[in-house]
Amino acid sequence: MTTVGEVIAYLEQRFPSSRAEEWDAVGLVTGRRASAVHRIVLAVEATSAVVRDALDAGADLLVLHHPVYLRGTTTIDGDSPKGSLMHDAIRAGMAVYVAHTNADKARPGVSDALAEAIGVIGTQPVLPEPDDATLGLGRVGALPAPTTLAALAASIARALSGARGGVRWAGEPDRVVQRVAVCGGSGADLLEHIDADVYVTSDLRHHTATDYLATGRAALIDIPHAVGESLWLDPLARELVAHFDGITTHVHPDGCDPWSGVIPA
Repeated sequence: MTTVGEVIAYLEQRFPSSRAEEWDAVGLVTGRRASAVHRIVLAVEATSAVVRDALDAGADLLVLHHPVYLRGTTTIDGDSPKGSLMHDAIRAGMAVYVAHTNADKARPGVSDALAEAIGVIGTQPVLPEPDDATLGLGRVGALPAPTTLAALAASIARALSGARGGVRWAGEPDRVVQRVAVCGGSGADLLEHIDADVYVTSDLRHHTATDYLATGRAALIDIPHAVGESLWLDPLARELVAHFDGITTHVHPDGCDPWSGVIPA
């Protein structure tokens, strides 16, 4: 029998909590380490659809990327949106575990999955960890051959076919690009560290992008936040199945993008 504690021990080995950013909230949210695990569901975050899907699937453990309570809490109020979800998990005996910036920094981790999906090879961290240069936030590598910014953006849109919010790019469409930096999730904080022809990330604000482009450095490609991070889930699900006998996994089919659609201008 595999226990929650054994799965957590493996996840902590792969994504040490000690490597999470200081402001982050990772680790076990609910559940008991001695409880048995047969079914694991993985998702970007604990939306009502995710928790319902996990409970319907009979999950013993829900592994998330986004923290449930990122800014901390003093209560799990069952009448609040998040509190209600955690009450449902506790009532069903389903443990909930979070790996966030510690999974971003790991290798392979969140940004590795994004780089692989869009064809970037030979990657290294954009911002390496002081004690291990192979780990860190973001990835930078190269495409197998040069292409244009517009062509790369179109290729990324095809690779991320579930990106309901679309893919935006900023820069000269005919600009030749080959060295590519990526960061799954909100990567604006890495802009000053980018040494590449183009930077692919999410949640770039208007003034941030405008000011950065004025420096003449990398072009920008902005992808939906949750879609870029959801690419990490399938490889992790396969990894868990390979490591633990008798475990089955299920990746929530929706990337947890809050937007329902987009109308082209």
